[in-house]
This record gives sequence, structure tokens and C-alpha cells, in this order.
Amino acid sequence: MKWETYIKSYQSYLRIERGLSKNTIDNYSFDIERLCLFLEENTMVVSPIKIREETIQQFIYSVSKEVNPRSQARIISGLKSFFSYLIFEDYRADNPLELIETPKTGRKLPDTLSVDEIDKLILAIDLNTNEGERNRAMLETLYGCGLRVSELVSLKISDLFFDEGFIKITGKGNKQRFVPIGSLTQKYIQIYRDFIRIHLNVKKGFDDTLFLNRRGRQLSRAMIFTVIKDLATKIELNKSISPHTLRHSFATHLLENGADLRSIQLMLGHESITTTEIYVHLDRRFLAEVMNAFHPRKQGVEGK
Repeated sequence: MKWETYIKSYQSYLRIERGLSKNTIDNYSFDIERLCLFLEENTMVVSPIKIREETIQQFIYSVSKEVNPRSQARIISGLKSFFSYLIFEDYRADNPLELIETPKTGRKLPDTLSVDEIDKLILAIDLNTNEGERNRAMLETLYGCGLRVSELVSLKISDLFFDEGFIKITGKGNKQRFVPIGSLTQKYIQIYRDFIRIHLNVKKGFDDTLFLNRRGRQLSRAMIFTVIKDLATKIELNKSISPHTLRHSFATHLLENGADLRSIQLMLGHESITTTEIYVHLDRRFLAEVMNAFHPRKQGVEGK
């Protein structure tokens, strides 16, 4: 069988057996396709069943010249998963990445925005357009509920439970959770839904999708990135931000104001508390700033 056949079989396994989302499956597949491209460029004709550790090491070495250690570690992890699947299906007996070490990456703290920066970002939206009302509702939802961009674009009208003060989110692996939604965010969603969306020519299959483009279809994740990047440029924000920056800011601001880590974990939809613990590091930095600003002995004791 060719690489494409094994990859398609692996994708089916990830979708059916592990219940992973299309985005996650695409990311897994990209790493394998990158290996295939390397083999093709170097005229190496070898199947996934016969490929050896030495060839994989050549690929990893080639990749290490182009990407940072974090991306390199992700590629190694993705390939290990693929070959573990081949072992599981009895296609091969060993994993050629078994002895290949993952580079140490350290722990990267996520970028965040201050409350003032988020306010400026949202105030920069042109509300004289229909898209402006939609964009305000989207940004308020991203920040107000701490959503992933994929969760935002797939949010349904039937997922809104405003009377109860929650929205239902379908996250990674199709796992569902209920996230609290504040009255201000509800207000902007209702304005968009009741006065803007109602006039769109909604295409078949998108009747229940909350946020739509001007053609009546679901927005792409790339479109959300573009909206936020354009607003950042407009307010001359000297930071590289993305939709995920608003999610990080949501978690950081909750922690700074006294929310417990377990509650934040549930709202973010993190499977492991370890993932959420990165915000403790952000909070410690904030606490250090508070102490340096307000502690009576911040500059030491003189005259001793």
C-alpha cells in the first residue's frame, strides 16, 4: 500500500476510534505529509512499513533547520502516534521514533492583553456596518467566555441558554461543556442575532449557526484572525495577537481576580489541570508586580 492509503486509514481511526475533531486530524496528517514530501524530494522510495530510524532521523535533522524546538517536538510526537497506530494494526512490529529524543522546549507563557487593551480593541470596531455588530459580538464572546476560535465559529443558536446564563460549547474531541456567559456578552449577541443576522440570506445547513459571513455561511477561522489583526493594527497595538490571545486573557484576568484554577479549567475545557496551571505562572508574575508596587518595604529598609 502507498503512504496515502495508510494515512487515510489512520485518519479514519482518529475520527472514529478516538473521536478527534477535523482540525486535530488535519494537524496530525500534516506532519506525516511533510515526511512524505521529504522522501519525495530526496528520491527515497520507502513505505511506512519499511522506513527505518535512520531515515526518520535525517528528516528530523532537516526539519530542525526550519522550525523551532516546540514545532519539532510536535512533529516527532505526531509521527510517533502514526507509527504506534501501524503497530496497533499489525502493519509493523516497531516504532522507528522510539529512540528519537524530543527536544526540550521549556514552558512558553501565553501572550495576554490588559483589560484596557481589550476595551480599545473592541471600541475600534466600526459599528456603522453589519459586520461591525457581528465582530463586536464575536470578540465579546471570545473574551467573555474564553472560547477557542474553532468553538466560536461552530457556536449554534440552539447552544444559547441565556435564561440560565450559560452557553453550550462543543470542544476538542466533540466534548461538550457549559460555560457561563455575562449579561453584556448576551446583550451584544442578541443585538447581532435580532437586528443583523435576521436579514441575512442564510444558506442551507447554516440555519442554526450563530455567526455568519455576508453570504450566509459559517465564518472561517482565518476570517476571525484577520478581524483581530486588523483591529490591532488600527489601534497601533504593538503586540502579535490572535483569537487565542483573548482566551488566554480571559483565564489570566479570572485568576488575577481570585478565581480558582479548577473553575478556570472547567470553563476552558482543559482535560488536564496541568494545562491550566500555566496561568499560575502568569499570576505569580502579576503578584510580583503588585508586591513591588504596593509593599511598604519594596525598596528595602534604610538606616540600619
